[in-house]
Amino acid sequence: AGGVVLGKSADKLFSLSGLFAVYKPKGPTSAAVLNLLKERLLAEAGVQTNEKKRNQVLKIGHGGTLDSAAAGVLVVGIGKGTKMLSTMLTGSKKYTAIGLLGKATDTLDATGKVTEEKPYDQITKGDLENVLRKFTGDIMQVPPLYSALKKDGERLSTLMKRGEAVEAKPARPVKVYSLSLQQFQPPLFTLDVECGGGFYVRSLVSDIGKELSTCAMMQELTRTKQGPFTLEEHALYEDKWTIDEIARSLERCTSLLSGEPAHKKLKTEHPGETAVSCE
Repeated sequence: AGGVVLGKSADKLFSLSGLFAVYKPKGPTSAAVLNLLKERLLAEAGVQTNEKKRNQVLKIGHGGTLDSAAAGVLVVGIGKGTKMLSTMLTGSKKYTAIGLLGKATDTLDATGKVTEEKPYDQITKGDLENVLRKFTGDIMQVPPLYSALKKDGERLSTLMKRGEAVEAKPARPVKVYSLSLQQFQPPLFTLDVECGGGFYVRSLVSDIGKELSTCAMMQELTRTKQGPFTLEEHALYEDKWTIDEIARSLERCTSLLSGEPAHKKLKTEHPGETAVSCE
């Protein structure tokens, strides 16, 4: 490349191809996590990152945005793997969410301004479990106003922060494969959700609050699975963001993707679904 002699680790880095998963901590955006990963790898390979061309140098992308406040599995595509990311967006995902009863915010999560407070002490565990049935299966969901969805090419969250009036997007069909209550310690409740593409967990939490004649917001969110990638088995934490660890992970994950009959099954369950990034 332009007379630059690259070492063995750089050769290895640029030959990496496929999908792997990283752990995204709470705080940074998904894009910031990806940039940090990219910087680490280029630094380890001894590639100068101050060149304007660095974006063409290493092809890397993620499949499905996690909100800044959320943690968990972020699927990353490297090399030719970047072309496989759209299948990750439409596949199923699993989340563990902690909801808070009695408070609503403009963003539907803990990062927003409180817009409403209502009593919740009348709600029992049974009430909550009954309501969850209404949100299982094929349901209609209105995406949150503060989201990565776009209007005229700009993110709704950007428009909202500028104080522009944003109309709510129309309700759209989403799939909830399973929904269960793990813990109930009012005002907090913990849910396990498995859902399809384009699903917003914070909209679910907010809708559950309304259905219970109170209000609710999402306190915490962790993505525990995306496609065949799980948090326990596959997500690489920051200390494992090295060329060798990723090469090893890519080998394991390739067999995951090809040798998994469930993966084929998932595809048929989502006919014609468009790739929409969700929380």
